[in-house]
Amino acid sequence: MKANNQATARKRAVNLTLNEELVNEAKTLTGNLSGVVESLLTEFVLRERKERLQKSNAVESAVAAWNEFNVRSGSMSDEYSTL
Repeated sequence: MKANNQATARKRAVNLTLNEELVNEAKTLTGNLSGVVESLLTEFVLRERKERLQKSNAVESAVAAWNEFNVRSGSMSDEYSTL
């Protein structure tokens, strides 16, 4: 998600169920509640993508380390194999 896409992105109405008092208070603090929510949602999506990528990279690193160990040392189950 790129920041410059936000200005040209197609908009659509969505239904959300939110705390009424919180929405009313937020409306008193901003003239563009949709813009604020979209900005916060963008930050959330970018942060989640980054965290998921980091987790994926950590898993790939662990798999690579295990595979390297397996190549060097052989499978730990080889000594118990009945084949």
